[in-house]
Amino acid sequence: MEEPRARRWCLAFLLLALLLAGLFLWSLNAGSLPLTPGEVWDILVRREGEYAAVIWKLRLPRTLAAALLGGALSVSGFLLQAFFANPIASPFVLGISSGAKLTVALALIFVLRQHRMASAAFLILAAFAGAMLSMAFVLLMARRVRGMSMLVISGMMIGYICSAITDFV
Repeated sequence: MEEPRARRWCLAFLLLALLLAGLFLWSLNAGSLPLTPGEVWDILVRREGEYAAVIWKLRLPRTLAAALLGGALSVSGFLLQAFFANPIASPFVLGISSGAKLTVALALIFVLRQHRMASAAFLILAAFAGAMLSMAFVLLMARRVRGMSMLVISGMMIGYICSAITDFV
């Protein structure tokens, strides 16, 4: 009984790995500069060619970052659902995304009032701080609330409050 199930899982993971490899190669080919798969392969293997800088400095880092960030997002979603023992727990449901949005809005207003430009690193740090503050509020609520459904409702409440403040600002 277990062997067909294990075989299906192996087949599914093999198909997903092949799909990932295909999308990885497609991403290296995608762009305003049309390159054939053979040209891309030569650039990757030999590290030389007319458009080697395009592949090594633009397309490959973009593709690797997308793969790593996609994997990190899926793991973080899984961890949220496992931690809260709730299959609908997500950064949007728990108010984490709204908290990040609120602090980015406040940081932008603060920076723009001083007639300065906000760097991407500053905005990322502001979003991270807001997400952590929202999550801290949800975790503080978790001490007082015993039911998971009430905890999800508390997270949604925090999200709506942060969204309302963001809209007001």
